[in-house]
Amino acid sequence: MTYVVLARYRTRPDAEHTVLTLLDEMATASRKEPGCLGYRVHQGTEDPRAVVLYEEYVSEADFTAHCASAHFQEIVLGKVVPLLESRDVLRCAPRAEVAG
Repeated sequence: MTYVVLARYRTRPDAEHTVLTLLDEMATASRKEPGCLGYRVHQGTEDPRAVVLYEEYVSEADFTAHCASAHFQEIVLGKVVPLLESRDVLRCAPRAEVAG
C-alpha cells in the first residue's frame, strides 16, 4: 500500500516551458529521496498549460519529508508556484481491500 499525491497545475500564459523545465529538475531530485517510489510530470495534450504530477511514496511521512526538502522549497514554492494560475493537490491513501 502506497501514498499517492496528484497535483494539478495551470501555468500562466507562456510559462509552461519554464514550469516544465523546473519540474523536470524537481522530478530528478525527488526520485532520489528515501521513500519516493515515483514522480512523474505530465502535460495536457489539449491544453499545454495544464500540468499534472503523479507522485508515489511509501508513506504519508515520506511525502511530508518531501515537502520539507530544500529542493521542494526552492523549486516548487520559490520558482514554480509564482508562475501558476492555479494549483490543486489531492492526497490519496489506499482503501482497504474488501474480501470477496
